[in-house]
Amino acid sequence: MRGESGSFSRLKGRSERGRKAESIALEYLLERGLTLVKKNFRAGHKEIDLIMESGFGCCAKRRVHIIEVRSLSEPLIKLPFETVDKTKQRAVISAAARFIYRYNINLDVQFDIVSVIFKIDGESEVEYLPDAFAPEW
Repeated sequence: MRGESGSFSRLKGRSERGRKAESIALEYLLERGLTLVKKNFRAGHKEIDLIMESGFGCCAKRRVHIIEVRSLSEPLIKLPFETVDKTKQRAVISAAARFIYRYNINLDVQFDIVSVIFKIDGESEVEYLPDAFAPEW
């Protein structure tokens, strides 16, 4: 019993951290001119954290951003974006293909990562990696 409750509280903390990181990432991207299309899009067991759109200026080309949000707390062994391995990339690309098909998207699509580090002092650090990986359609 003891191990189970410990696991539950660790997962609860991790999901809370994930939700907070998504909120921070969303605010960060909205401040940079992206527009939210959908949060937490699910395709089976796969999920896209944020789907956003850019290119609403006079000369900019509209584009859909499929965004994976990753977060870790200090002290760090690696940076959050380094946890997006090939398996995770394939899962995000697969979910994106379902989104594109379902909503008949005819815009350029790029895959971005937002990395959020929760610092010991309570602050957070955000790093945006646009066009972080590409699908092999």
